[in-house]
Amino acid sequence: MQSFVRSVDSLKFPRWFAAGLVLCFAAWGTIAHAQSTPDFEAEKWEDRVSQLSEAIIASPKNEQLYSARGDAHFFLGQFKEALVDYDKIVELVPERDSSHWRRGIALYYTSQFDKATSQFQRYHSFDQVDRENGIWRYLSQLKHSGNKVAQAELLKYEKDDREPFGDIYRLYSGEITKKELLDRIANAKVDDDEQSKRLFYASLYIGLHEDAQGRPGQAKPYLQQAALSDWGRTAGYGPNFMWHVARLHLQKLSQRESSQRSPD
Repeated sequence: MQSFVRSVDSLKFPRWFAAGLVLCFAAWGTIAHAQSTPDFEAEKWEDRVSQLSEAIIASPKNEQLYSARGDAHFFLGQFKEALVDYDKIVELVPERDSSHWRRGIALYYTSQFDKATSQFQRYHSFDQVDRENGIWRYLSQLKHSGNKVAQAELLKYEKDDREPFGDIYRLYSGEITKKELLDRIANAKVDDDEQSKRLFYASLYIGLHEDAQGRPGQAKPYLQQAALSDWGRTAGYGPNFMWHVARLHLQKLSQRESSQRSPD
């Protein structure tokens, strides 16, 4: 535990953020698998897949069933299967294509980064305010074309967005640092729920950014914080989906670490 405290301190987090991380790790420890995440019940989602599969046999053109099963697959870390269902939605309802951000994330996690970039580009034609979409486009393009191209081609936004996505986007564009982003959240005069929301999103997207930049060791504590967020775990549909992204990405990091430690 003392070594972990020293490692957190070496990453130079704001003290309030680092203290929270230490408490989180002391209470729980490192997540090794998605199924071990508190409040994630894999069996429930496996049953959900089975139930929805039966319903699809009876109603094969009901796009809502594919949508629900795609989410269940995604939450189980079955990204290829989720993508098949998300693709089916677009096949059944072509006008859903431009707004289908979940398909873009599934493409990202199946390493189809060029197609993911295109999906998030199309979403921008649907919603020109949502910087969260621009962040995913950047992450996808970084994986496909490198950081220089991704940063140069960041989507442009003119209207204000929900907090803290303005500052997260400025982090991705290189205008502010992680510390400045987290300090702004700490100093914002907002209620506890709003601060928890902002910290969840900041932790998630700092973690994803660090990992995409090839710094998994620095990414992991932020993703840990996001995966432990009660706000994200209990939030409504979109934010809760991103909580699953946090814990699943953390699982991928842990699996990557394990494979690197394993002997040939």
